[in-house]
Formats: sequence, C-alpha cells, structure tokens
Amino acid sequence: MAYVITEPCVDVKDKSCVNVCPVDCIYTDDEDRMLYINPDECIDCGACEPECPVAAIFAEEEVPDKWKNFTPINTLYFNDKSAARAQVDKMYPEKREVE
Repeated sequence: MAYVITEPCVDVKDKSCVNVCPVDCIYTDDEDRMLYINPDECIDCGACEPECPVAAIFAEEEVPDKWKNFTPINTLYFNDKSAARAQVDKMYPEKREVE
C-alpha cells in the first residue's frame, strides 16, 4: 500500500506534503500539473495526508471511488511521465482556476 495524490492537487501543487515526507517520495516537475507519490518509495507513514491543504492525499485503499483513476496515474508517472501527464491533461484539458 502507498499513499495516492488525487484530483484536488491538479493545478494546485502545494508542496506542504513534500516538506514533511521523511523519505522524499513526493515528486513533481515544472511541466507537471500535480504532485505524485512514488509507490515503491512510500513507507506508508501518513505524514503527508494531514499536511495537504486541499485534502488530495489518501491511503491507497481509501481513495474515493470518483478519484480511483489517480492510483494508476501515480504509478504510471514513475514509468512514463509523459503518459501520466497526458492522462491528467485529458481529464482536465484546461488549467483549473484554484482559490
């Protein structure tokens, strides 16, 4: 099991979760629209979850049904960043305005 970052992070990319991760398993590049947790590096400590200001992080088995598609996207990102970005762009073709 690992933690998964979901839809509320798209176009937000608040990095509060990165600062508390003891194993540095949360990644993003400038061209990414969200953050990603490496499932092979995540130690399931849960430190990131309460730090997320938009409640985008869930334990894998607790991801809400409406965002289950983000679990494979998080995994895909570490094998093919372009494909993961394309999936996010397909779901959200326009940059979302966030408050």
